[in-house]
Amino acid sequence: MKTKFCFRLTFPLTILLLLNGILSAQQVGHNNGFIPEVGQKGKDVVWVPSPPELISVMFSMAKVTPDDYVFDLGSGDGRVVISAAKLGAHALGIEYNHDLVELSVRNAEKDGVSSKTEFIEGDLFKCDLSKATVIILFLLPDINKKLRPKLLDLKPGTRVVSNTFAMGDWIPDKEIITEENPNGWNTAYLWIVPAKASGEWKIGNDILTLKQSYQVVHGWLTSHGITFPVSEGKVNGSSITFRIDKHLYTGQVNGEKMIGTRTTEGNLSDWEAKKMQP
Repeated sequence: MKTKFCFRLTFPLTILLLLNGILSAQQVGHNNGFIPEVGQKGKDVVWVPSPPELISVMFSMAKVTPDDYVFDLGSGDGRVVISAAKLGAHALGIEYNHDLVELSVRNAEKDGVSSKTEFIEGDLFKCDLSKATVIILFLLPDINKKLRPKLLDLKPGTRVVSNTFAMGDWIPDKEIITEENPNGWNTAYLWIVPAKASGEWKIGNDILTLKQSYQVVHGWLTSHGITFPVSEGKVNGSSITFRIDKHLYTGQVNGEKMIGTRTTEGNLSDWEAKKMQP
């Protein structure tokens, strides 16, 4: 049985050329002369490059900074990874096609961003995404939906941006349609991975029960045998807001604990909740 795995190609161009020298002259010429064709078949999708203007919009939506680690899933010729590196971020591309991975390494070297870029030859479903703070997608709706559970398990606050294709019933936090490319590849979607807030929480002697559907929460508070509905519930990364009667709760979800501020008719007070064991 053949084992599939991810491995990194981060070698400088000179080392790549040295390794290629081991191969036959014919093979070297083939690799160095590889030119991808738009629409060529890939493992999960055909290769179509993202337009530069939409890449810029996606980075703006995700608020990419030099502190970010950007992952591009299905990185093609490396243009998204290289663009992120030019903004100062560290960036990694995951690509199944060996020739495209080698081309990406050469392109990064040519643009002077090798120190901030990495390229992995492998299956995006099998690679570790846990270190990403921003993930870029240009896949297909069914692939996005298949990836969705893995994305939702990432650290709260991780930003996921997709070119053109949505994520099923996970409604995006933001959508932008550019004026360029009116015939397609002009829409960007942003999702912010929400903290897991569902379950039963104890606030003093009261029980807060939350149900969660992606970034939306609802539920009820039980106090002295009386039930009050939870409304306007939203999770944005690790931040949570919801309303119970005249009280507006804002706070942070941190694993088994929530802590924040409650506003009641202009008056502020602190609140804290601890998750109850099932």
